[in-house]
Amino acid sequence: MTVNLEPLKTETPWWRLTVADEDVRAIEPARLLVILEQLFLIRRFEEKLLELSVAGILHGPAHSSIGQEGASVGAISALRSQDKINGTHRMHHQFLAKLLNHATPEGYSPLAAGVPEAMQEVVYRTYAEILGLSPGYGGGRGGSMHLRNAQAGVLGSNAIVGGNLSHAVGYAFADKMRGSDAVSVAFFGDGAVQSGATYEAMNLAALYGTPTIFFIENNLYAVSTHVSEQTRETRLSARGLSLGVPAIEFDGMNPIAARLAMQEAVEFIRRERGPVLLEAQLYRYRHQSGPLRGSAFGYRDKDEEEAWMARDAVQEFPRLLERLGIVAAGDVAALWPRVDGILDNALGRLVEHYGDEKKQRIDPALWPDPAEVDRGIRGDLGELDRYEVRELEDVPRDDLREAQFVEVISEAMLRNMNQFENLFILGEDVHRLKGGTAGATRNIGSHFPDRLVGAPICENGFTGLALGAALNGMRPVVEIMYPDFSLVAADQLFNQISKVRHMFGGSFPVPIVVRSRVSAGTGYGSQHSMDASGLFALYPGWRIVAPSRPYDYIGLLNAAVACDDPVLVVEYNDLFKQRGLVPKSDWNYIVPFGKARIARAGDDCTILTYGSMVDRCCRIVEQGGMDVEVVDLRTLDPLGLDWDLIESSVRKTNCLMIVEQTARGTSIGSRIVSDAQFRLFDWLDHEIVHVTGSNAAPVVSEVLERAALASDEQVGAALSAILKDRGITPAHT
Repeated sequence: MTVNLEPLKTETPWWRLTVADEDVRAIEPARLLVILEQLFLIRRFEEKLLELSVAGILHGPAHSSIGQEGASVGAISALRSQDKINGTHRMHHQFLAKLLNHATPEGYSPLAAGVPEAMQEVVYRTYAEILGLSPGYGGGRGGSMHLRNAQAGVLGSNAIVGGNLSHAVGYAFADKMRGSDAVSVAFFGDGAVQSGATYEAMNLAALYGTPTIFFIENNLYAVSTHVSEQTRETRLSARGLSLGVPAIEFDGMNPIAARLAMQEAVEFIRRERGPVLLEAQLYRYRHQSGPLRGSAFGYRDKDEEEAWMARDAVQEFPRLLERLGIVAAGDVAALWPRVDGILDNALGRLVEHYGDEKKQRIDPALWPDPAEVDRGIRGDLGELDRYEVRELEDVPRDDLREAQFVEVISEAMLRNMNQFENLFILGEDVHRLKGGTAGATRNIGSHFPDRLVGAPICENGFTGLALGAALNGMRPVVEIMYPDFSLVAADQLFNQISKVRHMFGGSFPVPIVVRSRVSAGTGYGSQHSMDASGLFALYPGWRIVAPSRPYDYIGLLNAAVACDDPVLVVEYNDLFKQRGLVPKSDWNYIVPFGKARIARAGDDCTILTYGSMVDRCCRIVEQGGMDVEVVDLRTLDPLGLDWDLIESSVRKTNCLMIVEQTARGTSIGSRIVSDAQFRLFDWLDHEIVHVTGSNAAPVVSEVLERAALASDEQVGAALSAILKDRGITPAHT
């Protein structure tokens, strides 16, 4: 039997770009000289940095770009300040090129002008950042691997391989929504090409047609692993074809090839929409970090290294310009002392006795203040000062009506969509099923179809997109269908969103809301029943709110959307059908973060709880005739707990109990117990009791699921035991 196989073709373009002498002559000579100066400056910048590393002046790794400068300098010469870039742990060359171009005055020519002060400042502050010093762009917090300067269009490099790509898609998504013609470029290496995060990002960019350029620096090695050991298809420019992403490969050792490839990518985006993939084929002359070559570690041979070094852009590009009569040999020679002077001037301001191997050290006055270590983990909430704080108990009964919890979720979000033009919702199926899988986005699509974005199943990708959009001026609301799925997006939620503000200096907003529905008790099993509050609480950049009644949901969501920090809004499926009082018309209020409420007053014990357990604890206490105070925490993150109210209650009751529904391992209660023991010890006359679920995650079997979650009987029994120990008899049993 013969099977007829017809070859298939893709309509997605795939090109190899080559450069001729006339392409070089077509570029204005002043621009070519700027490219040459940047090549020399970045090469020498890296060499001097490695000298500092060997001398013990640099704390941390030095991932030099020596050998790879040509591609970045050439490509970035084709970008504007408003175009955004990001990169990986190896980003000195891209960062410097972008900032130097931003700082270069119009008409500047290196051979006809002195060094502009703004360019000198770029070198000084970049060295300061890499050395961990306060004059750095992030106050020294980012160091070598985390570089950011938003004014120049660098929104942050990333030390997680593949972690930066979806951010660039988010920058571009935001610019597209605003009607800007800016493009965004993600720089990454051959190692990141093998990461699933890369494909999620490329697919989202292609799906939404974002003006994103994926720039692969294929230096052949991921640390020490050759590209042929990483993948069967080593033509990395082919990676996006199956996703509909056009690609251009080129000689990355040639700055002009890189410039032309970037120009072609930008023009293609203007003409056909994005994204575009560029593959620069180049070589990293040194090991992953430090001054030694790869051959010193045995994974490369010296013949291979010498063959690539013969193509060094720092040598070949000036020879090309000399051959074409654009510069003279004397002009090239004059550039080296010029860039040395720029670099030595910067280092002389940072390092005492710079150049004296025995005496040189960091200027002690430039170290950051250790007392500032926690500053910038999150903001001071000043952005919420203009909002009215209003509790349900403050609203006249005639101004209230009853509403179902799930209806309030969608209506409150719709009102916020009207308030914030830069707000959009992103998640799986949010644009279908009459409001998503839980009805939380009902009616929003008919009002804001372009801002209700249904995403493919790629939590890590679309959460990273949201972060990129937030860093570029938007207010994304991400719906993660079940909290368990947050683990799929763990890199973006915890390595990225939680840390990004602090590690880059803490001076910019990260306004992201993540909504997630806890479905424990509904029979969805171990991988759909998690309460992720305890997981998010491990990362202090997150604020966490858990409304237990519709009124509070409105106020806490309003606060979350307006907040410049990341906020997790926890929604409990148990509460969706419950009804509660909400204002008839005026929903323009907030319930502030860090403000608990007394759900039921009492004198004999304090219960701290949240979410669906609030009403259950109140009912258990009342049915048992117990004089127990129930505190609805509302804010769950450890840095945001209302310790003033908690302390006031415990001073009165001298007894504390924490009640949660969730599994013990992922609960927040253990942290609360620890902190409470430290803060409240003097007023406690009984051990703190913690009631929570079992060690197991809930499973599908109804009886085993109930057994895995905290029950009314457990809460009642624990309370009874506490009161008995204290010699207190309830009014009735």
